[in-house]
Formats: sequence, structure tokens, C-alpha cells
Amino acid sequence: MATTGPGDENPGMIGDTLTAIGTGAYAVNERGAIVAVNAVAERLLGRTAAGLVGADAHDLLHRNAHGETLPTSRCSMRPAFLAGRPAQDHGEWFEKGDGTLLPVAWSITPYDAGSDDTCVLVLFHPREVPAEEPGPAAAREGTLDELERLALLAEMTTQLTSTLSVDEALRRLVSLVLPRLADWAVIDLISERDEVWRTKVVHVEDGVPVSRRDLEGPMAPVPAESPMPLSRALRGVSSTIAGPETYERSPDSGIAVEQRKLFEATGMHSAAIAPIRGLREVLGALTLGRSERADAFSPADLTLLEDITRRAGLTLDNARLYQRQRKVAETMQRYLLPQLPRVPGLEMTSRYLPAPDASHVGGDWYDAFSLGDGNTALVIGDVSGHDLDAAAGMAQLRNVLRSYAWSSLDEPPGGVVERVDRAVLRITDVTMATLVLAFLGTDEEGRWTLRWTNAGHPPPLLVTREGVAGYLTDGGGMLLGTATDRPRADGSTVLPPGSTLVLYTDGLIEAPSHSIDEGLERLRRHAAALAHRPVGEFTDELLHRARPADNDDDVALLAVRVGPRPGRV
Repeated sequence: MATTGPGDENPGMIGDTLTAIGTGAYAVNERGAIVAVNAVAERLLGRTAAGLVGADAHDLLHRNAHGETLPTSRCSMRPAFLAGRPAQDHGEWFEKGDGTLLPVAWSITPYDAGSDDTCVLVLFHPREVPAEEPGPAAAREGTLDELERLALLAEMTTQLTSTLSVDEALRRLVSLVLPRLADWAVIDLISERDEVWRTKVVHVEDGVPVSRRDLEGPMAPVPAESPMPLSRALRGVSSTIAGPETYERSPDSGIAVEQRKLFEATGMHSAAIAPIRGLREVLGALTLGRSERADAFSPADLTLLEDITRRAGLTLDNARLYQRQRKVAETMQRYLLPQLPRVPGLEMTSRYLPAPDASHVGGDWYDAFSLGDGNTALVIGDVSGHDLDAAAGMAQLRNVLRSYAWSSLDEPPGGVVERVDRAVLRITDVTMATLVLAFLGTDEEGRWTLRWTNAGHPPPLLVTREGVAGYLTDGGGMLLGTATDRPRADGSTVLPPGSTLVLYTDGLIEAPSHSIDEGLERLRRHAAALAHRPVGEFTDELLHRARPADNDDDVALLAVRVGPRPGRV
């Protein structure tokens, strides 16, 4: 006997058909709702006809090996159902009325019930579960259920988007897929010059990822027409499952030769290969391989792998963009930073260290140049912003400052900076900046003298050759770009023979872990301890010792050591 629903237009025909079938059977309409069910199906499923008819067959019955609901995207019946063609499967699970799982084999076929509605017959019978096949408590080895997949992708999104380093992104990618999905992870990247480099070959040994450096290195060019899996992935054509047999034929390219060596060296029996795509181009390919675990990759695994490589591609695209920006900014800044002048009686040295983060490169600068009256101008500054605009603004500000310093030889440093401040908002792209401008020369008695003004910058540090270090705090004023029109103060002092003047930017003293005062004290103490070192060694050691470990800014430093009075021995 078969029970049909009230919405069926020809219940008698469907009911007679199902009754005549000696195995479990039900019929679904084009919306996927059960419209008829036979008595065998009621008994096998432990459900009444009233509880089956009218329900969505997929939502009510289909489960994975864990007993969890399957999304429709993973329903093996759905593609055949939509295409109106027969299909069958011998490894599915239905949920019974008591919540337990029934392992089933099923087949479906379109059925003409004499109405306008499309109808599909589903025939099923219980199947035995082989000892090696996982039951409801365990999924197939290496296969994640839907919740685990979502959790992995969420973790991958969080981990990969939080770094702008290509190397760190690749390390995180490998740690996320191994050993969760595979025994091996291989990453091939395409450089900006279209060269392929096997960047990562990592194997899990006793639960620990181990790099196989002997398998990494340069690869042959990507062939334009090769049908081999990795070549297709590197061209962005498709994702593929491959095995050692794939590369047993005569290799059609250098990449195929390397792939054969890879399978031989790793013992992989199954590999899933997917392209890593950026926004505009293919960046490389990710290969996951299995050698220890027995199960091979399936087409369903490719869907997850493509989700992974999609996230990896966006991360690598962003990381490459930032590295490119960093390189341009550093190159631009280094070209703009000047050669130091040779001045009798003075030893000058400078250093510039870029920020660890490409987005923090650009604003710090130093300058030193001879003036027409025999003095030497010394400058240290920091333009607001941390990008190419800051580097460009720094160049504009430097040129304006040089021009005013040369044309105003009778003005003190404060007067020059007043003129620069009035111009900065009108003829440059600089919105805000700090700087110290100092004039170093000799007085009537032949002593080295320093006059300076400070526009919101950390104070210069003076260290005597005896190791007495102190900050020059006079001549302070507002930073540039505030549109104030107040006169700027100047400071002046005599520099003892053998003393060292240190001009620096805030990256040398600031860090999230401590206050500016702590950073200033740290710099002072280290400078005092290094006073006896040659000026070049003094500068290098000061950067190494004083720069905070958690510094995230670039650093510019200018050190000047004065000798005996000019003309004296």
C-alpha cells in the first residue's frame, strides 16, 4: 500500500507504482517535497506516511556520516534531479525517525505521472557498512564535515588577512592545511617576471611540519598548451586531482619533469592541485598531497581547496602590493636622502632604517649641507603620514628648507623655519611635519658653536667625549603646518672638542610598550656608554641598542662629531 499527498494530481498512478516496488520507495515533486511513499520505506525509515508526505526529502532524510544535515550544494541527488536524468549512489545515509542513521544505496529516475509536474522516484535499500568504512561516529579520513570546513575557512581568513608579509602568509597557509587535510603541501609561486619558483615543500613528520629544501627551487617556464595538472593550474585554467600515474608518460615540459620527481620523492599517491589567483593575475598554485593516509582526494575536496586558494590569493596579492609600495618608497627615500658634505674638523655619519611594515615607510629624513657663510646646516625631520605621499612631501619640504636657508644667510634658524612654515601649506603637499634645523660653525674664539630651532621634534642629544650626555631643550616651538604665526625661538651652545651631536627621529625612542620619557632615557644612557667609540661604530651600536624591539616606525639618524678647534692641533 502506498500513501500519497493531497497535492498530487494523479495519486492513484504513483501509489500503484510504489506499492508494486519491493524495496523502499518514495516520490518527490519538482520542489523536492515527498508526494508519495510505500510501506517498505515507512518500515525502513521508522517513519509514518503522515510524517513523510509533504516534507522536504533532502532536509528530512539526507545526512552525512556524522549525522549532520547536508547543505543542498553537497547533495549528490540534486544535480541529477535538476538535470532530469537517472543516477545512483551506494554510500549515503538517511536519518530514521528515532534519530539513528540508516546506511543506504539509492537510485533515482524521472517518472511521468501524467501531470504537468516533474516527478522523481527514489528507490533505496539498506546496505552493509564495510569494516574499513567510517560509520556515523567517524568521517572518511582527511575529509571535513561542513562545520569543520566553515571553521577552517574562517580561521584561514583571520590568519591570512592579519599579515602583509608574503613569507608569513605562506607559513600560516601551510600550518592551516597540514596535517588537517594532507600529508604534504607544495606551493609554487609566479614572480613578477613570470618565473616559477617552488617556494614551499612541507611534510608532516610526527605531527610537525618539516620543510624539504632539496625539493624547493626554480622551476621551468609555464608551458602555454600543456594539459598536465600543475601547468593548467599555473595558467589559472582549472583545479585537478592527480596521482603518480599522471606523470608516468613522457614529460611534455620541464614542469612535468619536476612533478614526476616530486611524486617519486614524496611517495604521494593522490594530490589535489588548485591555482592561486590574485585580482588581476595567477600568482601560483597550491598542491596538497597524501602519502601516509590511504584515502585519495575526491572532487568534493577540490571545492574546499579552491576556497582556500581564493583566500590565499587575496592575501598574497595584498602582501605583494605592500612590498612593492615599500620598495618604491624606500628607493625613493634613499635617493632623496643626501650625501653628507665634507667639512674640515667634523665627522658626520647618517643612518636610515625602514619600518618593518611597508605602510609605515616614507616620512623620516635628514639633511646636511654647507652654507655660503661657512656654516653647515644640519636637519632632521619627520613628515606626517607613512606612505609614498609622505616621502614625496619630505622631498618638497627639504627643497623649500634648503632654498630658504641659502637665501637667508643673515637669519637665525628660527627665522628660516618661520618662512618655511608660512610656505609649507601653500606650495607643498605637506600637511604637518616636525624638524630641527641647526647651524654649526665657529665663533670669534674659534670654538664650535651650534644654533638651532626645534619645530615639535624630539630634542637633539649632545654627548661629550667623557660620556656626559644631555638633551638640548632650548629653541622649542610648534610643529609645522599648524598655521600659527608666532616667532620661533633659537637655542645656542658651544660644542666641546670630541663631543657628538645626535639628531634622530621618534622611531628611535617610541614604542607601544613604554613612554617617550623612557625612550629618551634609554637613548641617553646608551649614547653616553658609547661616547668613546668611533663615530660610525657609535651610530651603528646606538641604533642597535636604543631602538625598541617593538618599534613599528622608520628611523633617520644624523650624528656629527666635532674635532679640535679649526686650525688647531
